[in-house]
Amino acid sequence: MATTTAQDTELAGALVQTMHVLQDLYAETSRPLGLTPQQAHLLCVLLGGPLGMTELSRILSIERSSLTSMVDRLERRDLVARIPNPTDRRALQIELTDPGLALANDAHKAFTTRIDDLTADLSPTARRTLSTALTSIFSRA
Repeated sequence: MATTTAQDTELAGALVQTMHVLQDLYAETSRPLGLTPQQAHLLCVLLGGPLGMTELSRILSIERSSLTSMVDRLERRDLVARIPNPTDRRALQIELTDPGLALANDAHKAFTTRIDDLTADLSPTARRTLSTALTSIFSRA
């Protein structure tokens, strides 16, 4: 049976606190843009290109019905559009419209600017170490 060390508890606590800080930052940066944090996340994910609903549901960790409602609201605001999937004519993909692309870029910039502000005091070496450690952790998620 594995034992939990103080170091393990400290790391878990730091990761949980990081999650809460990032969620708060998403809320703080999305609100002035007229978006919920979830909508901002969806728009930012779509900066990588159109995706199907199943893939979006997986990436955003939300049920398809909730995703459908969110896409409906964003579509009414002309921020996203449903387009045919080029490899499966039965399926649709979600893509950013021009106004959606502009807002997604604004949301991404606002969020990354706040991250830059929070990490400004880290040395380049500390930044690389943190990035490497987080990438390693996330690759196992």
